[in-house]
Amino acid sequence: MSAVRFQVAALWTALALCTAMSSPALAQKKYDSGASDTEIRIGNIMPYSGPASAYAAIGKAEEAYFRKVNAEGGINGRKIKFISYDDAYSPPKTVEQARKLVESDGVLLIFGSLGTSTNGAIRKYMNEKKVPQLFVASGASKWNDPKQYPWTMGWQPSYASEARIYAKYIMKEKPDGKIGVLYQNDDFGKDYLKGLKDGLGPKASMIVLEDSYDTSEPAIDEHVVKLKASGADVFISITTPKFAAQAIKKAAEINWRPVHIVSNVSASVGGVIEPAGLEVSQGLLSASYTKDGSDPQWNADDGMKKFYDFLAQYDPKANKLDAGVVFGYAAAQTMVKVLQMCGDDLTRENVMRQAASLKDFEPDTLLPGIRINTAPDNFAPIEQLQMMRFKGRKWQLFGEIISSEMGH
Repeated sequence: MSAVRFQVAALWTALALCTAMSSPALAQKKYDSGASDTEIRIGNIMPYSGPASAYAAIGKAEEAYFRKVNAEGGINGRKIKFISYDDAYSPPKTVEQARKLVESDGVLLIFGSLGTSTNGAIRKYMNEKKVPQLFVASGASKWNDPKQYPWTMGWQPSYASEARIYAKYIMKEKPDGKIGVLYQNDDFGKDYLKGLKDGLGPKASMIVLEDSYDTSEPAIDEHVVKLKASGADVFISITTPKFAAQAIKKAAEINWRPVHIVSNVSASVGGVIEPAGLEVSQGLLSASYTKDGSDPQWNADDGMKKFYDFLAQYDPKANKLDAGVVFGYAAAQTMVKVLQMCGDDLTRENVMRQAASLKDFEPDTLLPGIRINTAPDNFAPIEQLQMMRFKGRKWQLFGEIISSEMGH
């Protein structure tokens, strides 16, 4: 009996030793295509040419940030290989480049690709292939749909989130206001409009006129005249830069001085305010979530000091005043954070699991107090913004950081 007992004990000891020896090895080596002991391959698609080529600055900043990470030893000893292709902002070209990245280059994931229609064109493919389509550079709210598209996640605040913040501001500061809305007749405009109505809730009747325009129209002057005639004293301009500038100019021409809110995508001083005229743009309102590289108030800020040092060393030709550079840096920082959290389990499934478990992450170039949070049922990393008012030659932030979450 004792001999049997001895054999069983010996067997258990041997099993325990085998398990102890194999466990660390199992825990360390978990890779999908695009990851190895030495490398992590990341794909990206940007409009380096074509009508949206101004956004190329985002891809260039991201490439430079990954170079910095590699120079400092990489991620858990692995170097990032960043493969970025041009799609000229054309959805059929985006499809072609996504297939090339996944099927020829064998990337682990596609990160930070730009545009609503372009990312929309590859979303089904990415989800069928079960390849992460991470931190999409577009504010469409459809990127936050983990049930139907578990492999796709946005990054920046959604257009609907931003509009809900404007709704909160109006209800607090001008509760008896009459709102006139001018919106672009597409997904971008409709997303904002829905967010505005959701945010106003039972007060949605404050909207006295909703007027849409098509991007094929040469000018929107008639729409602005119509909105003034409605008696509106709050004007929400859900427009892209060219039309935002026209609306500011026309309102001044017809001596209409409502509380005027422009969407974040049209808050560019160089692209919108200067063409419209600095003097007629005074008092404009918008919202932001990133620090402004042109604003001297951030010169002593630790995060921005790191950003300026990074530019000096890794991207000296970049324009620090370009919001795209600030954006690309913060998005790349978020991507690196997720890969660090993955440890040695670099499977696509684990990448998405970690991306969906970010807690209070603060990239250097986001406004103080704005944090990135995700969960398995929340694929909207940034849901806070701060209001800002145009004064003199620049935007001035004011008030608290506002969360766009319903009920907050």
